[in-house]
Amino acid sequence: MRRSGGGRGSVEARLAALAALGAALLAVAVLVATLFASPLGVAAAVTALIVAGGCAWIALTRSGPARTFALTAVTAAVALAIAALYLGGAGRGIVGFVIALGLFIVASRTVRRRTHTARRAAGPRPARRGARPSTRAVLLMNPRSGGGKVEHFHLAEEARQRGIEPIELHPGDDLRALATDAIGGARAIGMAGGDGSQALVAAVAMAHSVPYVCVPAGTRNTLALDLGLDRADVVGALDGFTDGVERQIDVGLVNDSVFVNNVSLGAYAEVVRSDAYRDAKLETMERMVPDLLRPGAKPLDLRFTDGAGKPHKTAQLVMVSNNPYRLDRLAGAGSRPRLDTGELGIVAVEIASATDAAALFALEAVGRGRDFGGWLEWSAPTFTVDSESAVATGIDGEAVLLESPLRFEIVPQGLTVLLPPTAVGLSPAALTPDTGRDEPAR
Repeated sequence: MRRSGGGRGSVEARLAALAALGAALLAVAVLVATLFASPLGVAAAVTALIVAGGCAWIALTRSGPARTFALTAVTAAVALAIAALYLGGAGRGIVGFVIALGLFIVASRTVRRRTHTARRAAGPRPARRGARPSTRAVLLMNPRSGGGKVEHFHLAEEARQRGIEPIELHPGDDLRALATDAIGGARAIGMAGGDGSQALVAAVAMAHSVPYVCVPAGTRNTLALDLGLDRADVVGALDGFTDGVERQIDVGLVNDSVFVNNVSLGAYAEVVRSDAYRDAKLETMERMVPDLLRPGAKPLDLRFTDGAGKPHKTAQLVMVSNNPYRLDRLAGAGSRPRLDTGELGIVAVEIASATDAAALFALEAVGRGRDFGGWLEWSAPTFTVDSESAVATGIDGEAVLLESPLRFEIVPQGLTVLLPPTAVGLSPAALTPDTGRDEPAR
């Protein structure tokens, strides 16, 4: 009976997938037709949005009357962009595009829901002949991550059905200690949680030379994205334990602390380390960012040498990643084409004036942040940042205060991961043709 229900769910999932594909093609067709039908309206709208981007930066880096005026200007510019599209004859096209996009979102969510229902109805997948034995596989779970995905997807039950021992993280528990205790005699260990938790458990797996399974039960799931996992298929990631395909990836180190994604320094890291950030993220950023980025603000003490050998005394942002990102803007989740280059990716942004700030924000608004004059980008196996005091860092999104100097290095192919056989195994950047722009300096 359960398998019959699973088959019906699979058919419905296929139909929903076809509907999603049709809606996506319709959205693209409507958008292209609109661009050709009203090029002047579209050009005027893009110009207005660039102005809105510059005003938004002023709002971000000012307080009081200046912020109020800038927010008013942002609203006016957005309204002007909408009016330009409508008066240029693109109104119907934009409405059609929004409707098609809405249909795509609804159909995509139906695919995910029906696929999950079909899998649960069919029961656990049988292990293939020659697959690893199902005993002593361990899955640590953070029930608070991702808005409660562990409970929503019944991960403990799904794990037990596959012979995996689930261990739930409770408030006050030391995740590293739990992982260290659990890994003894285990043939594989996994983590269902956010990227910070993934890094901690991956570090334990690497130290014990035990394969690792990433279960995307967090909010952003950046590691899962770049491993080529389907982040919506949380349960499917468990098949890495039973039918896993091995892959070797690099791991980053900063002063011996492991990171699987990136380490941020500068303005963002200063905000994250605030005690108020966890409970009131937006309010804390609104209060602190203007003081950190405004003209005349005290420069951050971050001294480093870039890929061309030029020394720098400060930067508003420094990001060091485990393998280079393909990143054209700061305010967006880029992805890494590879996780096995043996190189750190390093991006630094220097903002010298209010004019620079406005230019950066305008370029960010159109996805061209990399064209900003103060944007530095290169790759290297090691990197060092000096400071007169301890440095606030965000290690895979977790606030940590590290003593200077910060020494970054890469461990080539330091971690074995197990991917489910259904995983694409490639990140969005790897699946997207290169734009032909210059590669980061080495």
